[in-house]
Amino acid sequence: MSVGTMSGGARLKKPSWKDPRLVVGILLVLASTAGVVSLLGAADQTTEAYAAREAIAVGERLTADKLHRVKVRLGDLEQRYLTPESGLAEGAVAVQRIGQDQLVPRDSLGELDVLDRKPVAVTVDEALPAQAVAGSRVDVWVALPDARNGYSQPTLLLPGAEIAQLTPGSTALGSARSTVVMVLVTDSQMPQLLGAQANKAKISVVWNPGGNSR
Repeated sequence: MSVGTMSGGARLKKPSWKDPRLVVGILLVLASTAGVVSLLGAADQTTEAYAAREAIAVGERLTADKLHRVKVRLGDLEQRYLTPESGLAEGAVAVQRIGQDQLVPRDSLGELDVLDRKPVAVTVDEALPAQAVAGSRVDVWVALPDARNGYSQPTLLLPGAEIAQLTPGSTALGSARSTVVMVLVTDSQMPQLLGAQANKAKISVVWNPGGNSR
């Protein structure tokens, strides 16, 4: 009986603060709690970034009034986007289209002298498909006038050109509706397009669902 009593007493003995197992247990609990608090704090961290108030076309100058601030969780991606902290460079233009309410990527901004595509107005009389919107790709076909007061067979001049903007227009005397399509043209393609327009060519725009430029 005495042995059993002593054994039971040993089991009921209060742990001492000097017991290394108790100390290790307390440290583990504290470390676990600190880790949870750290994770919750990190998950709740937000930062301010710039987003476009309205869609911004390629070549359009970026100014503060075209942007608004939003709170987002970017984490390690913060350096990729324009923020109030990083600031907006004076004279910056969009080198790629930025959609409405889209965050502004830093690599979407540049200067006019390094812009490799420039918007050119192309007027088309035929109806465009609903998919032909700003940011989508189209093929631009050109038919030059021939000697019989007609037009030669159309040739593909600009494959996969990006639309920068669409504007409703009208033909002479307002008899029919037309559309002014701002397409982005590289410097190497510019002479051919401007030459076709100068020679009164018939220009057609065809939606390119694949977006291929070659």
